[in-house]
Amino acid sequence: MAAERRRRGGGNGARERPRERGTRREQREQQRGAGRARTALAVAAVALTVAFGIAAVAEWNRWSETSRLVTPHPAPPAVDPGSTGPLASPQRFWGTYRPHVYFGMKTRSPRALVTGLMWLQQREGGGSLRHTCEQSDGLSRYGWLMHDGENFGVQEIRDGGLVLKTEFVKRPGGDHGGDWSWRVTARMEGTGGPAPLLSLFFYVATDGQGTLRPHLENKTRLAAVTGTTEELGDFTLTFLPPTADAEGDPKHASYNYLDVPSPGLHLLTDVVRSSLSNRFVFSGPGGPRRRFFAVDTFKGLPGWEQRPPPAPRGHLLLHQVTLELPAVLEVTFESGRAVAGRHREWLAGAALSSALSRHAVAFQRRFEETFGLAQKGFPPAQCRFAQAALSDLLGGVGYFHGRSLIQSPQPGEPLLPGAEASLLTAVPSRSFFPRGFLWDEGFHQLLLARWDPALSREILAHWLDLMNMEGWIPREQILGEEALSKVPPEFVPQLSETANPPTLLLALEQLLPEAPQPYLHRIFPRLRAWYDWYNRTQAGPLPFTFRWRGRDAHPELFLNAKTLASGLDDYPRASHPSPEERHLDLRCWMALASRVLAAVAERLGEPADGYRAMEQALTDNALLDQHHWAPELGIFADYGNHSAAVGLRWHQAVPAAPGQLPPEPRLVREVREEPRPRFVGALGYVSLFPVLLGVLQPDSPRLPAVLAAMRSERQLWTPFGLRSLAADSSFYMRHNSQHDPPYWRGAIWVNINYLALRALHGYAKAEGPQRAQAEELYQELRHNLITNIYRQFAESGFLWEHYNDSTGHGQGCRPFAGWTALVVLAMAEDY
Repeated sequence: MAAERRRRGGGNGARERPRERGTRREQREQQRGAGRARTALAVAAVALTVAFGIAAVAEWNRWSETSRLVTPHPAPPAVDPGSTGPLASPQRFWGTYRPHVYFGMKTRSPRALVTGLMWLQQREGGGSLRHTCEQSDGLSRYGWLMHDGENFGVQEIRDGGLVLKTEFVKRPGGDHGGDWSWRVTARMEGTGGPAPLLSLFFYVATDGQGTLRPHLENKTRLAAVTGTTEELGDFTLTFLPPTADAEGDPKHASYNYLDVPSPGLHLLTDVVRSSLSNRFVFSGPGGPRRRFFAVDTFKGLPGWEQRPPPAPRGHLLLHQVTLELPAVLEVTFESGRAVAGRHREWLAGAALSSALSRHAVAFQRRFEETFGLAQKGFPPAQCRFAQAALSDLLGGVGYFHGRSLIQSPQPGEPLLPGAEASLLTAVPSRSFFPRGFLWDEGFHQLLLARWDPALSREILAHWLDLMNMEGWIPREQILGEEALSKVPPEFVPQLSETANPPTLLLALEQLLPEAPQPYLHRIFPRLRAWYDWYNRTQAGPLPFTFRWRGRDAHPELFLNAKTLASGLDDYPRASHPSPEERHLDLRCWMALASRVLAAVAERLGEPADGYRAMEQALTDNALLDQHHWAPELGIFADYGNHSAAVGLRWHQAVPAAPGQLPPEPRLVREVREEPRPRFVGALGYVSLFPVLLGVLQPDSPRLPAVLAAMRSERQLWTPFGLRSLAADSSFYMRHNSQHDPPYWRGAIWVNINYLALRALHGYAKAEGPQRAQAEELYQELRHNLITNIYRQFAESGFLWEHYNDSTGHGQGCRPFAGWTALVVLAMAEDY
């Protein structure tokens, strides 16, 4: 032991050994400490590197996911790239593609030349300037009486006692979309005393490219505008002097004009309104001198004095005509190169009258050949009503260009501008919804496809070209400043996890037999990606079940959390949103999608077995029973975490601090019974989907119960159509929040009633024990629906968004010549 100590200790003297051992121990400890420090530093460095790496990977993944949201799908475009310009499609290059204005035309171009009409009834204080379609204007009627979707249209506008008829006709020729002419006829009804003064404002504006040059007469009358744009080449727009009638008798008028830089098409009304002055005097032959408002000097828009005005986006030239009524005014557009080297008859006066008459006769003949309403015994007044319904839908086709604003599902991510895109689409309502809506558009195309299959195919292709890399199509398209100006800011961002019913496939199924093979080849990769996106992102908790994503994030604020993705907004679903929900309507939409994808694939010789297998599973009535039949309710239903005992009560919050006033009381949800997994007791449109989309077999033992619910006046049946939610439901006509009135909780909606008619018509033709009952229901429902929609149109002048289930009166926004125009197909029995 001592020898071992000496060997380990070493040295010469016993007295020095302890100090020597201590010194060496300290050195060893210092070395160990340094080693530990170096190890710790190394570990920290590795940890930091790993952390940075993880953070970088996470950031990369987040960036990658975000980037994919705004990256267009890589498939070749569904719209043939060379098919939309003035050379390839001259007949569609010019059109009434500005549905949000009462009357206007533009080219189908990203930076279009736009034309339009405003008017002002001269009253004390200035009256109201009319331009964009606004419900608040209180017009008693406006809408197209005839419109062929291409070359011709006649519209009637009633503004108090003023009646305006706006007409246009196009003439093909040249390389730039041809020529066109307008006629505006103005008269007064039901007014005594001196003829009132009316000012009509005709304008032309560029948006980002092109030049305009005014040509004046007597320094005040804008007689013509010449100009040049990339796609139109040289052109001339001529404002003819007004006449007292179509025969051309001269009419006295006062003239003013405006020549200003345009701050943007969405601000044209404001520019004109801010330029008005009442320093002008109208002095007609033998009449009194009357002061009136006219465009004068543009001094800027409100707020420009506090901030720099926006950079000019284009050029605005405006021609104001002020006169007594009646009067007729005409405008002609001529493409310079269309008439180069040859003389063409000027499309005005008698020539214009003749062209309008020919087109009107051709439209009426084509309408009867297409829909056969006179042959079915409909009287002339109802035939004219149906023509107006179709025409309003065609006159509501718009062309939009811009970027969507995308909201990522990642929390805290900023809003992202989507890829620049163009869209040709019909709109649900010119006043309230003058933009594209995905689930509305499929219903629109059911009617347009019967009138003009080529136009319908092109619109479907435009929608498919809005798809991103993931296969997602934003459900609402707010493209360009004019569209954006009509949308409240909170509704602008599109949520990337939110779907919408794939109704485009309803129309595609109708178009499929006659669709050209190259067209199907172009659209199929995008159809496949869209279908895969639904299956990947909207899958339910069990195989062959589906769940709408994106329900309201704060269900405690609502009687029932909305499901905007479904299109049925506030229709009652499970009270407590959860991943366990199974949504019946989405399952049925996916059955339709599988059937249509299989049919397209088979036409193209592509593999279709997967689609057919999915269709077979989703139309398996035993599996449908297992997932969605509620025996305790006797109906098909959603499934989820649900409480049947919920209500809204007023909640008074305490003041934020002593002495402060308490906040305003608000309605909040009260849950009086704990939710549990079960079927959702809400009989209504969702319960009908297995019938509406043909999933339920004609010999199903469940069909009698569904038909009985449809015919029950205590539940869905009314003298005006099927209501959206049973009258005996606890949710029937209940507000969803303090400021959220019932929407899909009892009102009658035409799109679902049309699907019901189509389904009943099919069950009445199919072999099965319910044929007679289905036929009886079909005949009654068709009569009720058509009769009420026509009556409301005759009384109010409009098609409506939905109809009251107690009175049949039109409700919601007007005009709503979107899916409400499906009444034409119901009249024609075209399913």
